[in-house]
Amino acid sequence: MEDGRNALPRPPRRIPAGAGTLTQLEAPRRPNGGTPPPRGPWIFGRILAGFLVLLVIVGAGAGAGWFVRARSLKIDTDQVLQSVKPAVVRVLATTCAGSGEGTGVLIDGGRILTATSVVEQPLGIVVVLPDGRIRRANLLGTSTDGVAVLQPIGEIDATPLQLAAANPDPKSERALAGYTAAGKQVINPIGSTAEPTSLSAVMNAEKIGSPIVDRSGRLDGLVVGDTVQTSTIVGLDTLRGYAALTPIGLTVDNADSCTVQSKGPQRGIVPELQVARTQLASEVQKLFGDYLTLENKRDFPALQALYSKQLAKKYTVTKDQTSHQTTYFFAPKISEVSSDGEGGAYARMAFNALFSPTASGADGRNCNHLDYRYHLIRDGGKLLIDTAVTMSPSVACDSE
Repeated sequence: MEDGRNALPRPPRRIPAGAGTLTQLEAPRRPNGGTPPPRGPWIFGRILAGFLVLLVIVGAGAGAGWFVRARSLKIDTDQVLQSVKPAVVRVLATTCAGSGEGTGVLIDGGRILTATSVVEQPLGIVVVLPDGRIRRANLLGTSTDGVAVLQPIGEIDATPLQLAAANPDPKSERALAGYTAAGKQVINPIGSTAEPTSLSAVMNAEKIGSPIVDRSGRLDGLVVGDTVQTSTIVGLDTLRGYAALTPIGLTVDNADSCTVQSKGPQRGIVPELQVARTQLASEVQKLFGDYLTLENKRDFPALQALYSKQLAKKYTVTKDQTSHQTTYFFAPKISEVSSDGEGGAYARMAFNALFSPTASGADGRNCNHLDYRYHLIRDGGKLLIDTAVTMSPSVACDSE
């Protein structure tokens, strides 16, 4: 026992043939190919997390697309009103059967579309532009569904509304552009064809004949009807025929049945006060407003109460009726009010008179601009009309 151990020495380790020397021994080799990934429960987690990320990305893209599309279908009414404003006009008429007041829209060819109920059996028609200019107009014809086509006399230097190229997306928002009773131009959203707003919620009588516009400011329909409650929309496809260079589906109206007497709009008239609103000026404004309103309503007996005794003797009910059988007064402006030193006043008022071109003294015209200076006296505490003097010769309403 050379090393002091009790155990017998171990036999030499056997080396397989062809293994080489001990210094050539190597670790056992793995099978050919890459090292397999480690296995464990976290592998499924990584797969699930990736799938969830993919879902989030796809969902976000779809949501963003829906949001963009929803925004593209909305209408910016303020922006659209600025775009269509020059082409949306007021229509006034003295008629046998029409209401005499509504809205219209200028289209290509210088023509105007409005509702038949506004100008039915007309004796005189004018259109009032947004800047206050007036143009006389003729009726070219009306359709069975309530659309009327007018041809203004003279050129209107405003950009016409273009008809929409195609019917809009059913969910695309639209709006109605028209006028209030006070003559202010407004725009009201009316929803989409899929989810419309009731017209009665935004309508007044003066909006009959209003254009329906899409979010790009193109003409998409027209409001027609005899009353606010019965108003409906004539659609784009039907309007194309009436807006064509040679309109189809129109018939010519006949106004021969009321050449003796007609009427215009029946709402009250309030003259524009262009002087300081003193107590005297307010009295004058009310007197002239009552005078013009009763004239337009053809209530000639009631007018006698606004005349001085002297004027009432001279201007009888019969003479008043004969002088104003077809007249409609509009757009009055009071430019002067002063005391006469005796409790009365002097006042100057200019206004427009629409009438039949066959009326006495019409000389073939159907609208004149008049300018008078009145002397008003006080009787029983009330101002009354006593005399009137012409301040300038009458001229056609559409004179520049």
